[in-house]
Amino acid sequence: MTAQDDTRLSSASGADQRIVLSVDAMGGDRGPEAVVAGMASCAAQCPDVEFLLHGPRERLEPLLTGRPILSGRCRLHDADGVVSMQDKPSHVMRNGKGTSMWSCIDSVREGAAAVAVSCGNTGALMALSMLRLRRLPGISRPAIACLWPARAPHGFNIMLDVGADVRADEHDLLQYALMGASYARNGLGLERPRVGLLNVGTEEHKGRPELKAAHELIGRRSAQGGLEFVGFVEGGDIPSGRVDVIVTDGFTGNVALKTAEGTAGLIADLLRDAFRATPLSRIAALLATGALRRLNRRIDPRRVNGGVFLGLNGTVIKSHGSADSTGVAAALGLGVRLARARFSDRLAARVARVLPARDDETHSPPEAADAGSGGNSNDGERS
Repeated sequence: MTAQDDTRLSSASGADQRIVLSVDAMGGDRGPEAVVAGMASCAAQCPDVEFLLHGPRERLEPLLTGRPILSGRCRLHDADGVVSMQDKPSHVMRNGKGTSMWSCIDSVREGAAAVAVSCGNTGALMALSMLRLRRLPGISRPAIACLWPARAPHGFNIMLDVGADVRADEHDLLQYALMGASYARNGLGLERPRVGLLNVGTEEHKGRPELKAAHELIGRRSAQGGLEFVGFVEGGDIPSGRVDVIVTDGFTGNVALKTAEGTAGLIADLLRDAFRATPLSRIAALLATGALRRLNRRIDPRRVNGGVFLGLNGTVIKSHGSADSTGVAAALGLGVRLARARFSDRLAARVARVLPARDDETHSPPEAADAGSGGNSNDGERS
């Protein structure tokens, strides 16, 4: 048995099997140092996880030497090429074979790892993922799903698409609803996630024609028991407890995501300035240290870092390009949870049951925006 075969077996989903994550060390704003530090944090929290790290050997080996917790748990795949944030997806598809991103995705394609994680160029990552992993039969446009801090008891809602493709018609939005519901069941453990369609109002007569058509399609699927549809939702419902999955097109979702991240940063800065304003406010800050720490954990974008590419023959997670070690560790932790849940297999089974297969060659990979980051089945699978 080869070393690759051994790794392939260890990435299987059995309860006593080790989980293997494929990690692109290059492409992030903070360099491979933040990626390796995030891996070390993830390794400390998840003793059953191993890593395949992709990038230039001469740069990564010294970083791994300084992290003894990764000793024996990380294999290095030498890849000299790097996909930059400025590279066009079409160029990377033609010329990216020797890059760390290509190598990272191929490890999932070959079965050597369960999940691929990268901080790199979103458009290039989606294009290479579609090229190497291919779409699931029946899926015309993959989507990027992100976790959103919410008032719900489980703490998060899911929104998709947040940047895989700026366009989406009613059939795409139906697919997003089905995939988002499957993600909620397997990623958040919700038995019957509630799905809402983002619009400018909750009235059925409002919105663009494709939104009205999507409302009818999703409502019809809900009536057949495919999912629980709450109808149109507004921007204020995104962090609410009214809905678990918010469906929208990639343009709207990406703008909402970046706005929320900027707002969270603004709130943190304003609170910091307010508590430093006077001697009394500094004393108040000391008294409120515990509460402020809890608030920071809830609104810190780093702790919910990681957009999942849905609709592919494999699980790929896009970490925010500016993620530090905390953000990278959060994206890796999400990958561990999805691998343990056998999410990729369950999503494929879900799509196969409810969507007709389409010719995988008829749709070219979308130009992605830079995103940073159903009812119960009756076959015993939480798909």
